[in-house]
Amino acid sequence: MHTNVGSLKKGDFVVHEGQIWQVVKTEFSFQGRGMAVMRAKIKNIESGKNIDLTRKTVDSIEKADVEAKQMQFLYGDGQELFFMDNDSFNQISVKSSAVGDLSKFLKEGEKYFVFLHGEKALNVRTPASIRLKITQSEQGAKGDTVSAPRKQATVETGATVLVPLFIKEGDTIVINPETGEYVERVKS
Repeated sequence: MHTNVGSLKKGDFVVHEGQIWQVVKTEFSFQGRGMAVMRAKIKNIESGKNIDLTRKTVDSIEKADVEAKQMQFLYGDGQELFFMDNDSFNQISVKSSAVGDLSKFLKEGEKYFVFLHGEKALNVRTPASIRLKITQSEQGAKGDTVSAPRKQATVETGATVLVPLFIKEGDTIVINPETGEYVERVKS
Protein backbone atom coordinates (compact mmCIF):
# COMPACT_ATOMS: atom_id res chain seq x y z
CA MET A 1 0.00 0.00 0.00
CA HIS A 2 1.44 3.36 -1.00
CA THR A 3 0.88 6.66 0.80
CA ASN A 4 2.15 10.22 0.64
CA VAL A 5 5.32 10.90 2.61
CA GLY A 6 3.53 13.87 4.18
CA SER A 7 1.07 11.56 5.97
CA LEU A 8 3.75 9.59 7.84
CA LYS A 9 3.88 9.85 11.62
CA LYS A 10 5.98 8.45 14.43
CA GLY A 11 5.50 4.69 14.81
CA ASP A 12 4.49 3.98 11.20
CA PHE A 13 6.22 1.15 9.35
CA VAL A 14 7.51 1.67 5.80
CA VAL A 15 9.35 -0.39 3.19
CA HIS A 16 12.61 1.29 2.16
CA GLU A 17 15.19 -0.43 -0.03
CA GLY A 18 13.34 -3.73 0.35
CA GLN A 19 13.46 -3.76 4.17
CA ILE A 20 11.01 -2.75 6.90
CA TRP A 21 11.78 0.46 8.78
CA GLN A 22 9.91 2.19 11.61
CA VAL A 23 9.46 5.98 11.67
CA VAL A 24 11.12 7.34 14.81
CA LYS A 25 10.72 11.08 14.20
CA THR A 26 9.20 13.37 11.57
CA GLU A 27 9.80 17.04 10.82
CA PHE A 28 8.22 19.22 8.13
CA SER A 29 10.05 22.06 6.44
CA PHE A 30 8.66 24.71 4.12
CA GLN A 31 10.95 27.41 2.75
CA GLY A 32 8.31 29.63 1.15
CA ARG A 33 9.10 28.66 -2.43
CA GLY A 34 8.54 25.26 -3.88
CA MET A 35 7.33 22.13 -2.19
CA ALA A 36 7.21 21.30 1.50
CA VAL A 37 9.78 18.72 2.55
CA MET A 38 9.55 16.09 5.25
CA ARG A 39 12.59 14.83 7.09
CA ALA A 40 12.09 11.53 8.84
CA LYS A 41 14.39 9.54 11.05
CA ILE A 42 13.72 5.86 10.41
CA LYS A 43 15.03 2.75 12.18
CA ASN A 44 15.74 -0.56 10.44
CA ILE A 45 13.86 -3.33 12.26
CA GLU A 46 16.49 -6.00 11.47
CA SER A 47 19.75 -4.15 12.15
CA GLY A 48 18.61 -1.32 14.43
CA LYS A 49 20.42 1.17 12.16
CA ASN A 50 18.96 4.71 12.02
CA ILE A 51 19.01 6.86 8.89
CA ASP A 52 17.57 10.22 7.88
CA LEU A 53 15.14 10.22 4.96
CA THR A 54 14.28 13.49 3.20
CA ARG A 55 11.49 13.57 0.63
CA LYS A 56 8.90 15.96 -0.80
CA THR A 57 5.61 15.60 1.06
CA VAL A 58 3.77 14.63 -2.15
CA ASP A 59 6.19 11.77 -2.95
CA SER A 60 4.89 8.25 -2.54
CA ILE A 61 6.27 5.66 -0.12
CA GLU A 62 5.24 2.07 0.51
CA LYS A 63 3.73 1.37 3.94
CA ALA A 64 4.41 -2.06 5.39
CA ASP A 65 1.38 -4.25 6.09
CA VAL A 66 1.62 -4.40 9.89
CA GLU A 67 -0.98 -5.61 12.39
CA ALA A 68 -1.05 -4.79 16.11
CA LYS A 69 -2.09 -7.80 18.19
CA GLN A 70 -2.48 -7.99 21.96
CA MET A 71 -0.21 -10.65 23.46
CA GLN A 72 0.93 -11.73 26.91
CA PHE A 73 4.54 -11.02 27.86
CA LEU A 74 6.18 -14.22 29.12
CA TYR A 75 9.84 -13.37 29.77
CA GLY A 76 13.00 -11.84 28.37
CA ASP A 77 16.44 -13.44 28.13
CA GLY A 78 18.46 -10.29 27.44
CA GLN A 79 18.56 -10.83 23.66
CA GLU A 80 14.88 -11.48 22.96
CA LEU A 81 11.47 -10.90 24.54
CA PHE A 82 8.95 -13.74 24.36
CA PHE A 83 5.20 -13.21 23.94
CA MET A 84 2.26 -15.61 23.71
CA ASP A 85 -0.86 -15.26 21.59
CA ASN A 86 -3.73 -15.97 24.01
CA ASP A 87 -5.97 -17.26 21.21
CA SER A 88 -3.66 -19.82 19.56
CA PHE A 89 -1.07 -20.16 22.39
CA ASN A 90 1.71 -19.68 19.82
CA GLN A 91 4.85 -18.04 21.15
CA ILE A 92 6.83 -15.43 19.27
CA SER A 93 9.93 -13.43 20.07
CA VAL A 94 10.93 -9.82 19.50
CA LYS A 95 14.54 -8.65 19.54
CA SER A 96 15.29 -6.60 22.68
CA SER A 97 17.26 -4.16 20.52
CA ALA A 98 14.12 -3.37 18.49
CA VAL A 99 12.12 -2.60 21.65
CA GLY A 100 14.88 -0.56 23.30
CA ASP A 101 14.61 0.74 26.87
CA LEU A 102 10.91 -0.20 27.07
CA SER A 103 12.01 -3.80 27.68
CA LYS A 104 13.20 -2.82 31.19
CA PHE A 105 9.63 -1.98 32.19
CA LEU A 106 7.72 -4.94 30.72
CA LYS A 107 6.03 -6.95 33.46
CA GLU A 108 5.69 -10.73 33.08
CA GLY A 109 2.08 -11.83 32.64
CA GLU A 110 0.87 -8.42 31.40
CA LYS A 111 -0.61 -7.90 27.94
CA TYR A 112 0.97 -5.58 25.37
CA PHE A 113 0.36 -4.87 21.70
CA VAL A 114 2.94 -6.51 19.42
CA PHE A 115 3.39 -5.32 15.82
CA LEU A 116 3.33 -8.26 13.40
CA HIS A 117 4.29 -8.39 9.72
CA GLY A 118 2.83 -11.70 8.62
CA GLU A 119 4.02 -14.12 11.31
CA LYS A 120 7.11 -12.09 12.19
CA ALA A 121 7.10 -9.85 15.30
CA LEU A 122 8.63 -6.43 14.63
CA ASN A 123 8.22 -4.37 17.80
CA VAL A 124 6.05 -3.67 20.85
CA ARG A 125 3.75 -0.65 21.06
CA THR A 126 4.73 1.56 23.96
CA PRO A 127 1.89 2.00 26.45
CA ALA A 128 1.29 5.56 27.64
CA SER A 129 2.15 4.60 31.21
CA ILE A 130 3.14 1.55 33.22
CA ARG A 131 2.32 0.85 36.89
CA LEU A 132 5.05 -0.91 38.84
CA LYS A 133 5.68 -1.63 42.52
CA ILE A 134 8.80 -0.36 44.30
CA THR A 135 10.82 -3.33 45.60
CA GLN A 136 13.86 -1.46 46.93
CA SER A 137 14.42 2.18 47.80
CA GLU A 138 17.05 4.22 49.62
CA GLN A 139 16.07 6.38 52.58
CA GLY A 140 15.81 10.06 51.70
CA ALA A 141 18.06 12.44 53.63
CA LYS A 142 16.08 14.68 56.00
CA GLY A 143 16.25 18.34 55.12
CA ASP A 144 17.36 17.61 51.56
CA THR A 145 14.48 19.41 49.90
CA VAL A 146 16.17 21.96 47.67
CA SER A 147 15.10 21.79 44.00
CA ALA A 148 12.93 18.62 44.04
CA PRO A 149 15.50 16.03 45.15
CA ARG A 150 15.35 12.49 43.80
CA LYS A 151 16.61 9.09 44.89
CA GLN A 152 17.17 5.73 43.19
CA ALA A 153 14.45 3.11 43.49
CA THR A 154 14.21 -0.39 42.01
CA VAL A 155 10.88 -1.55 40.58
CA GLU A 156 9.56 -5.12 40.35
CA THR A 157 11.01 -5.64 36.85
CA GLY A 158 14.52 -4.85 38.12
CA ALA A 159 14.80 -1.43 36.46
CA THR A 160 15.96 1.58 38.47
CA VAL A 161 14.06 4.86 38.42
CA LEU A 162 14.65 8.26 40.01
CA VAL A 163 11.74 9.01 42.35
CA PRO A 164 10.90 11.75 44.90
CA LEU A 165 12.11 11.30 48.49
CA PHE A 166 8.63 10.45 49.87
CA ILE A 167 8.38 7.23 47.81
CA LYS A 168 9.07 4.08 49.86
CA GLU A 169 9.21 0.32 49.35
CA GLY A 170 5.81 -1.20 48.59
CA ASP A 171 4.46 1.93 46.86
CA THR A 172 3.10 1.59 43.33
CA ILE A 173 4.22 4.26 40.89
CA VAL A 174 3.39 5.25 37.33
CA ILE A 175 6.33 5.40 34.89
CA ASN A 176 6.50 6.92 31.41
CA PRO A 177 8.11 4.03 29.46
CA GLU A 178 9.39 6.25 26.63
CA THR A 179 11.52 8.35 28.97
CA GLY A 180 11.84 5.96 31.92
CA GLU A 181 10.80 8.76 34.28
CA TYR A 182 8.58 8.72 37.37
CA VAL A 183 5.15 10.30 36.75
CA GLU A 184 3.16 9.87 39.97
CA ARG A 185 2.44 7.63 42.95
CA VAL A 186 -0.71 5.51 42.70
CA LYS A 187 -3.12 6.19 45.53
CA SER A 188 -4.19 2.92 47.17
